[in-house]
Amino acid sequence: MTWNHPRGFDPMVESARTWLTKTGVSIEWDKRSLQDFESFPVEELARQYDLIVIDHPHVGQITAEDCLTPLDVAGREQERAALENGSVGASYPSYRYNGHQWAFPIDAAAQVMAFRADLISAPPNDWESLLALASEGRILLPLRPPHNLMTFFTLAANAGTPCRNDGPGPLIALDDGIAVYERLAALAGMVPAENFAMDPIAVLEALTAPQPAAALSPYIYGYVNYAMDGFRPHRLTFTDIPALGENGPCGSALGGTGIAVSAFSAHRDAAIDYAYWVAGGNVQSGLYPQAGGQPGHDAGWKDDAVNAKTHDFYRNTRATLETSFLRPRHNGYMRFQQQAAEALNDFLRDGATAHAAITRINSLFEESF
Repeated sequence: MTWNHPRGFDPMVESARTWLTKTGVSIEWDKRSLQDFESFPVEELARQYDLIVIDHPHVGQITAEDCLTPLDVAGREQERAALENGSVGASYPSYRYNGHQWAFPIDAAAQVMAFRADLISAPPNDWESLLALASEGRILLPLRPPHNLMTFFTLAANAGTPCRNDGPGPLIALDDGIAVYERLAALAGMVPAENFAMDPIAVLEALTAPQPAAALSPYIYGYVNYAMDGFRPHRLTFTDIPALGENGPCGSALGGTGIAVSAFSAHRDAAIDYAYWVAGGNVQSGLYPQAGGQPGHDAGWKDDAVNAKTHDFYRNTRATLETSFLRPRHNGYMRFQQQAAEALNDFLRDGATAHAAITRINSLFEESF
C-alpha cells in the first residue's frame, strides 16, 4: 500500500515490474489518498498488506502496536550502513525508534518554497519580503491539517526556537510559541480563505494552472513532478525556504516516506529483500526517479541526470533538507498532530489570541503522552 500521487505510486509499480523480472516475485501495489496516508492507522494496513509506505511520525505508534517487522536483520549490516550513509538529512534515522529500524527512506521531502519563474523574478529570501508579496495576493499556503501544523513547526525551528521532539513537556515555550503563532496568523490572514481546505497537492495544482491566482508558496512539501517539463501546463521552480534569522533555511518540518514490512506478512523475507533493494542507491538514482519518484537516497539527489530532468530540484532544496526538523514520534503523537492541527485552524479562522492558541496546543501535546 502506497499513496495516491504519481510520485508515490508510479515508481512503486515500475519497481515491482523490474523486481518480478529480477526475482520472479510478484508485487501488486494499491494506493490511498494523501489524507489517509497522513492519518490512517498503520496496524489496519499491516493486517492487509505485506509492504506499506509509511510516514516517520508513526513509528512510536507502530512500535507500541508491534505491527511492523524490524528491518535491522542479522547479516545485512553493510547494506544498512550504505543506506544510512546515503541518508538525505534525517531521513534514515527518522525511521529508527526504540533501538530498531522500522522502515527505509524511499522518498525524502521537507517544506520548501515553490514558485512560478515566469510570474516572479526572484523569490523572497526573508520574512519581510515574503509578507510584502503576500500583501499583494501572490501567495498560497496549504493550511489543511496537518500542513498548517507543519508550517508552525517550520517557522518555530527556523526562528531558532524549535518545538519539543524529545519527550513530555510543553511543545514550545509560551513566549516563543506566541511569536511563531503571530507570524503564521499574519501569513494565513493574507492568503485566500480556500487555503484552509488545501493540501500541498491542491496548492501545486493551483500554481501550475494556465491562469493561476498566485505565483508562490513559501512553505510547502516539495513534489518533484511539478519541476518537470510537461507534467502540468506550467512548471514550478523549487528552492530553499526563506530565512527568518541568521541560520539560513534550517528547521523545515521533515516529511518523505519509508518502505516498511508488515509483522503479519506470510512473505516476510521476500518483502524485506524488496525493501532493501528499492531503497538502495542504484534504484534510487535510476529506476525510481526515472519513473517519477522523489528519491530518499543521496545517490538520486546528487545525480547529474536526475537534476537535469528536474531543473535542479534536488540541488536547489538540499540545504533545507539537510537542516530539517524531525517531528515528535512517540506513541500518541499522531493523535496530537490531528487534534492540534484542527485546533490551530480554528484559532486562525476565529482570530483567537496567540496566548490562548499556544496554551491549548501545549496542553494537547502534554496530554499525548
